[in-house]
Amino acid sequence: MDSKDKEIAEQQQQRRKRVSRIKTSIIMTIAIWMAISLLAVVVLGIMVVKLNSRIYKLELQLNNAVSSTVNTTEPVDEGSEVEKADASKQTVVKQLDSKDNVYHEGDARKVYLTFECIPGDNTGVILDTLAKYNVKATFFVTADTSGKYEEVYRRIVNEGHTIAMDSYSNSYSKIYESTQSFTEDLTEISGYISNLTGVTPQIYRFPGGSMNQISNVDMVDLVKILNSKNITYYDWNVNSGDTADGCTTDNIVSNVTSGIAKYNNSVVLLHDDSNSSTTAEAIGPLIDALNNMGAEILPIDDSTYKVQYIKADSVGQ
Repeated sequence: MDSKDKEIAEQQQQRRKRVSRIKTSIIMTIAIWMAISLLAVVVLGIMVVKLNSRIYKLELQLNNAVSSTVNTTEPVDEGSEVEKADASKQTVVKQLDSKDNVYHEGDARKVYLTFECIPGDNTGVILDTLAKYNVKATFFVTADTSGKYEEVYRRIVNEGHTIAMDSYSNSYSKIYESTQSFTEDLTEISGYISNLTGVTPQIYRFPGGSMNQISNVDMVDLVKILNSKNITYYDWNVNSGDTADGCTTDNIVSNVTSGIAKYNNSVVLLHDDSNSSTTAEAIGPLIDALNNMGAEILPIDDSTYKVQYIKADSVGQ
């Protein structure tokens, strides 16, 4: 082999080495990227599971809350010293279970089925079952911005159910960021429902309940905003537990019937979840069980007993 051929052979060998190094670098880069992506998915999955668990625990905490009363001092910018002294004595009552709502033998038992609802395919199934039993319920809705289920909102109203507000964005971090964010979200969901159905909703449920520990804002301040707009909010005193892992229709029926046994007026928390049909499947057996207990199933209206952790009438505006 002459020197020229040898030189060409060396150049080809070097070229192959460069190509090999480039291939190795590309493969390593892809492998590292895939590993990072997989790790990110795992971490996000764990965070979602923990968040769902926290929300469920908060719901249980609200459902099982004990009675308590706390004093707060409301700031007064103007007025006499006497007025300021009177304001400082204002008592905000925080009490989920009241003596006047304890069930005694022979009392009438009223049950309010309430659905936290982003309308989806299961909403139609729930409405079909309610229609079959001629039962009216309450739907605390959020906005479906896809436009796919606009008719469902109208169907809720047209079939005699109460349509109420849960939130527009369904984003806790946004809703509870500030009083301004809360007010903006409230205005959006009110307008959204009104434009679709012709009904201006006057009933609200705080996402996570008024006892939630997520809000950056004092929940008393948010209750005041609702009061100023003549909007009534509702918590719940019976939790169906339908968001728990592995929850069955029998679990839902058992949780609700054991819960309402305590009260004259029971506001039941249910979830209309597009990712799970369990709640929708449980509605028929649940209504049968409630009928067997002699319960009157009603939609929330102006006369409904107010199940509230923060008593709105103790807060003012």
